[in-house]
Amino acid sequence: MFANRSDAGDRLAAELEDRGIEADVVLGIPRGALPVARPVADALEADLDVVVARKLGAPSNPELAIGAVASDGSVWLNDDLVERLGVSESYLADVREREATNARGKADRYRGGEPLPELAGKRVIVVDDGVATGATAIACLRQVREAGAERVVLAVPVGSPEAVADLESEADEVIALVTPGNFRAVGQFYREFGQVTDEKAVEYLEER
Repeated sequence: MFANRSDAGDRLAAELEDRGIEADVVLGIPRGALPVARPVADALEADLDVVVARKLGAPSNPELAIGAVASDGSVWLNDDLVERLGVSESYLADVREREATNARGKADRYRGGEPLPELAGKRVIVVDDGVATGATAIACLRQVREAGAERVVLAVPVGSPEAVADLESEADEVIALVTPGNFRAVGQFYREFGQVTDEKAVEYLEER
């Protein structure tokens, strides 16, 4: 159990240091990852930035993720779920375009219009506050890969065993402090898990 996201970040940073993990850039997935990613970036003396993805919701249930798309258009689809729900190609094209635009807008707001930092040849750690399905994390990891990162590590305080296993094929290494068998939601492993506002998240980016 983590006290809050900052506590989780401190503990994640300590684990990464113990493992000898090095990074040039740490990328947090807004908004909830920023309080976790800040201690990681500080401990590893790396730059902190964001990588943004948006969930692709099912036609009849927007909260059900059938995939995710990153701000550069990198996409991941849950093919089994898409087939089972009979999702049309036209729906997928429309929702992908809409959410990619939303992701780009969100990334621009966080960076003040600046582009994603140069990642080619860099050691990159992608941080989230936890992974349930892993959909947005996969889309983010694919964007980082497409940008030419030399090594990509995903680091999270907690994740479902299934999601962590799936993510291992998307990153060079996945580090999750706990992967509990009774996983239901990320928030159940935090005593304090309130919403992080955009304004507060940007403050973590501005800290040095």
